[in-house]
Amino acid sequence: MDRLKLKAVLGSHPHVKAVKSGELRSDLFDLDFIEYTPTNAAFKSMVREQAFDVCEMAIVTYLMAKAHGKPLVLLPATMMGRFQHTHALYNPAKGTLGPSDLEGKRVGIRSFTTTTGAWIRGILANDYGVNLDKIRWVTFEDPHVAEYVDTTERAPKDKKVLQMLLDGEVDAVLGETSDNPKLKSLFPDPAAEAATWYARRGVVPVNHLVVVTESLAKSRPDVVTGVYDLLKRNKEQMGPAATPDFVPFGIEANRKSLELIVDYAFQQALIPRRYAVEELFDPTTRGLI
Repeated sequence: MDRLKLKAVLGSHPHVKAVKSGELRSDLFDLDFIEYTPTNAAFKSMVREQAFDVCEMAIVTYLMAKAHGKPLVLLPATMMGRFQHTHALYNPAKGTLGPSDLEGKRVGIRSFTTTTGAWIRGILANDYGVNLDKIRWVTFEDPHVAEYVDTTERAPKDKKVLQMLLDGEVDAVLGETSDNPKLKSLFPDPAAEAATWYARRGVVPVNHLVVVTESLAKSRPDVVTGVYDLLKRNKEQMGPAATPDFVPFGIEANRKSLELIVDYAFQQALIPRRYAVEELFDPTTRGLI
């Protein structure tokens, strides 16, 4: 068969460096990398136009894309995972605020449908008893999936989320970090709370995985498997996985995290039903380990 040239978008992660540099290559295809900074700037065109053959994608964006029938196929190849407790801030000049104090408050977030936002809202609702419907959400960007009806308040176009927090126009912000000494973490000791959360849940929240177009998966399943194998080889070059593993590969390694983010996304009405993990993959990717 002819050697394919695939348009690809992946972030500059250490565990894909050898693939992106061309040090690791496939006999079946070449990857033509297109750089986006930040990487999430590529997600909208991948969802709406299938603009690339291979693309990093936030898991909640993928879940919503699947719910609306977008022709994308998920690979169980994690590009980014992290504990989320550090990505929530408030301005102590307006008084002390904790995660249980957000009902009735205005909370800024880049887009309501971001994966980090979904994870943190899930933590707030399930671990702190927060009623998410009693928060006034202020957003700055459209969802990647055009069909999603966003009912949040849209910030004025000239506004920036952290500046609004500093100016007292929102009470807290999700999905951001800052070195500004005027801002504090919403979770009083985020590292300790993340450790406690991990001990209870046994999950590292996955943010970004990899998708390919459905047309590629149907026409060249061997190439899709080859993309996964190439990425996995790069990860294995990095040495034994850390514990916990922030970039797990394979369906079983990702199962608990995927189950939990499906739960959170369903609770938050981002998707219409809970998907079984196997439903997130196609016949080619369902067997990847």
